Amino acid sequence: MSQQSVTENMEFVFKPIGVLKTPYKSKSGVPIQGGFAPNSEGVAEIFEEFEAGLKDIEGFSNLILIYVFHGSVGYKLVCEPYMEDRLHGVFAMRAPNRPNPIGFSVVRLQRREGRTLYLSELDMLDKTPILDIKPFVPRFDHRSGARVGWMERTLGEGDHRKVSDDRF
Repeated sequence: MSQQSVTENMEFVFKPIGVLKTPYKSKSGVPIQGGFAPNSEGVAEIFEEFEAGLKDIEGFSNLILIYVFHGSVGYKLVCEPYMEDRLHGVFAMRAPNRPNPIGFSVVRLQRREGRTLYLSELDMLDKTPILDIKPFVPRFDHRSGARVGWMERTLGEGDHRKVSDDRF
């Protein structure tokens, strides 16, 4: 059996470590990136069995949350992103409807109280299951000279959509 056929048939089961509570109850109107909504606030309630994993997290100003796009249904490999009215491949954009509905966002950690993380710069639906948390480290997570492909056009214009609509 070839290596490719082995990996094609693999499946993974993930168990959430917590849940997000955000002001966004429906998909329409959610910021498309947390940086577009610096004042959006919510909390991450981490399940008790994972609380010890939060040790020393309060020393970080920003966190990377990895989560499930639990409101997604199906996917298209080519679709129109929020930021532009042209078609692009799903792997060349950050659309929520994906073959594996996994999302990530960089959020700001305001404070920690026990198992509760108070966050801002949120761009997720209420009740989003959290799969993992990683500290954002500028030295690791920044790449000088990085290119942004088709987004170069829209990011420079400044008039692109900053919140979601009903396309996904």
